[in-house]
Amino acid sequence: MASLFGLLNINKPAGVTSRDVVNRVQWLLKQHAKATGEKAAKVGHAGTLDPIATGVLVLCVGPATRLIEQVQRQPKRYRGTFLLGRRSPSDDIELPSEELPDAPIPTLAEIEAALPNFVGEIEQTPPAYSAIKIGGEKAYDLARAGAAPDMQPRRIRVHELSAVRYEYPELVLDIHCGSGTYVRAIGRDLANSLGTAAVMSALERTEIGEFRVEDALHMDALDEETVTALLLPAALAVSNLPRIEVSYTEVQELHNGRFLDRPKAPRGDEMAAFDASGRLIALMKPRGNGRLQPTHVFK
Repeated sequence: MASLFGLLNINKPAGVTSRDVVNRVQWLLKQHAKATGEKAAKVGHAGTLDPIATGVLVLCVGPATRLIEQVQRQPKRYRGTFLLGRRSPSDDIELPSEELPDAPIPTLAEIEAALPNFVGEIEQTPPAYSAIKIGGEKAYDLARAGAAPDMQPRRIRVHELSAVRYEYPELVLDIHCGSGTYVRAIGRDLANSLGTAAVMSALERTEIGEFRVEDALHMDALDEETVTALLLPAALAVSNLPRIEVSYTEVQELHNGRFLDRPKAPRGDEMAAFDASGRLIALMKPRGNGRLQPTHVFK
């Protein structure tokens, strides 16, 4: 029997970790495997959401765990809620926040005038309470131990940024951004530019690539029978890559790790190969002279 190979778009609730969601689905798959005599499929998530955050959490099942990086690379959209005039060590309400005395109250016009400064390719300093590793240790471990981690700024891309609602102190932003962006840092830096501070009080991830929160599954909709029936095609993980179709003979060659000769292959640093029925067969990289090398093959 064919192994499970697909994706789940889960609407993560607040108060649980991304790992909690993975563990729940892994347990359901183990129950399914016991009932069918199959081997339990592996599960991984493509992009951590903090416990206070909700929304799209893509789980990769079976061989699709090798596509986690592909999903993580896709653009994301968030709805972030911030409280102005407050600050906390974590830049959100996970840690106690303090109110700034006599904090200025920016107008909506002032906020909207500042937003373009945070669109495009910008430098962002990640929060000290983040999973970024410094000298082999996670920054939040260093911060919790009382150290001051040396957080270096890095380049990120923000495609769109707009104010959805503003009633001081609460500001809601819609953020369309590339991977590696810290939404709480956008609120922090926007507030700093306005002479105040901000903490993130809520966050919803509304999109990752083709995955939308309105299509996402709630955890109570999953059981050991439905979890397999609701798997989405693994092809959705590579919807942003150029696509080529391979013949039956070429499929066998790819399964044996051989290069393909495709002088007219689409341009790109990476592409996805599909068979005639639309199944994802492999990820390929061009190696010059029209030759394509399989980097990941899905049997």
